Amino acid sequence: QVQLVESGGGLVQAGGSLRLSCAASGRTFSSYHMGWFRQAPGKEREFVAAIAKSGGTTYSDSVKGRFTISRDNAKKLVYLQMNSLKPEDTAVYYCAADSNSVNCSIYAKRYDYWGQGTQVTVSS
Repeated sequence: QVQLVESGGGLVQAGGSLRLSCAASGRTFSSYHMGWFRQAPGKEREFVAAIAKSGGTTYSDSVKGRFTISRDNAKKLVYLQMNSLKPEDTAVYYCAADSNSVNCSIYAKRYDYWGQGTQVTVSS
């Protein structure tokens, strides 16, 4: 079992920055692919970024060049550094862990553990 707890969300003006953190429990964190997803009101959950257990990263086109995902296996933490934030980035952001896939995925259905989410609101 893996428990994930996100933190770092809040209210920020457009153009500002936030760093989200995801703390994981469990002894095999380094063997999981980790992802960040987001869901805005009235919209489906969408992929934001993922980092493979190897350290390779993948981003959605909408955040590429603005967001950076990273992980600290010793501390069992995953980060999402968000710069140049836009009002359309407003959403609940979820951290997720994939313990089964061979390759890191952008699809939510491949992730078997989820955090409770943290709200990010970007004002214009």
